[in-house]
Amino acid sequence: MLFLLLAAWPAAAVETIDVQVVFKNKALVTLDGRKVMLKVGDPPVDGVRLVHTDTLKETIAVEINGKEQTLRLGMVRGALASGGGQKALLFADGGGHYRADGAINGMPVQFLVDTGATRIALSGSTARSIGLDYQRLGRVGRAATASGLVYTYNLSLDKVQVGEITLHNVEASVIEGSFPLIPLLGMSFLGQLDMKRDSNRMELIKN
Repeated sequence: MLFLLLAAWPAAAVETIDVQVVFKNKALVTLDGRKVMLKVGDPPVDGVRLVHTDTLKETIAVEINGKEQTLRLGMVRGALASGGGQKALLFADGGGHYRADGAINGMPVQFLVDTGATRIALSGSTARSIGLDYQRLGRVGRAATASGLVYTYNLSLDKVQVGEITLHNVEASVIEGSFPLIPLLGMSFLGQLDMKRDSNRMELIKN
């Protein structure tokens, strides 16, 4: 279940969307606590229009006041906020970790925020699943892991998106194998943004 907080939308828009079930061309959601079945092609409900669904990826795309967002099942909480700059608002899960839906070179991924990581880090398995030719594009190296020495490939990602924030030419490391299971959103991305943390809330701002 996804709980998405939409911050700083005009008053006519809903404040919260809770995506409960994804069907082909329709989705059961709650808008500010009210259950609604959205269908592709129907007029907007409280300013929310369903654009398309993907039952395999368990995602839906909605348009809210002219801006399209992709919402994914399983994310604890997240947000896009409009204003003077591009923003993304994240909330910690039960383990205190911040996860963020985003994209690498236009391919959707879910990130785990890691301020201790120098670069964005992803496994070879994830890189292959999103079509990243890291062995050809990357600068090969070696790294010590719990399983021993593994090959790493350092490269520049053309485009990385989190919420409304888009950065280009972001440094990343691909670690051969299946770890990390979730791509780490490191300081090559985070270091270009203003970060504000308050209790279990983190706001990323690109000015």
